[in-house]
Amino acid sequence: MARIRSSGNRDTELALIKMFRANRFTGWRRRQALFGKPDFVFRPRKVAVFVDGCFWHGCPRHCRMPTGNRRFWQQKLARNQARDRLVTRTLRQRGWRVLRIWEHELTRKNTARLVRRLARFLTPP
Repeated sequence: MARIRSSGNRDTELALIKMFRANRFTGWRRRQALFGKPDFVFRPRKVAVFVDGCFWHGCPRHCRMPTGNRRFWQQKLARNQARDRLVTRTLRQRGWRVLRIWEHELTRKNTARLVRRLARFLTPP
């Protein structure tokens, strides 16, 4: 299991790409060399977008802790959350605006709210 390296959660990233295209958000790039490896980068606007899976990043609404090996999973998710905070803080110190989107925000019923949030983030300050 440890040797399997993920290249991102394909379903969530593809859902966000569909949303970008449907709402004419342009200028995004994937797989950019930037601290923390954001899922999407809008370089001219200095915006980094992360799509966080509800389980792996410990969503307070949807993360259900496995019953087996509970201590391991609590520590694992705590490390993931600490890394997320470090990445966000570091990018902000470097002048980037960071947007974190939960996996559950990509559902159809949340689309309008997420589009408004993206539009606010992508307009120049």
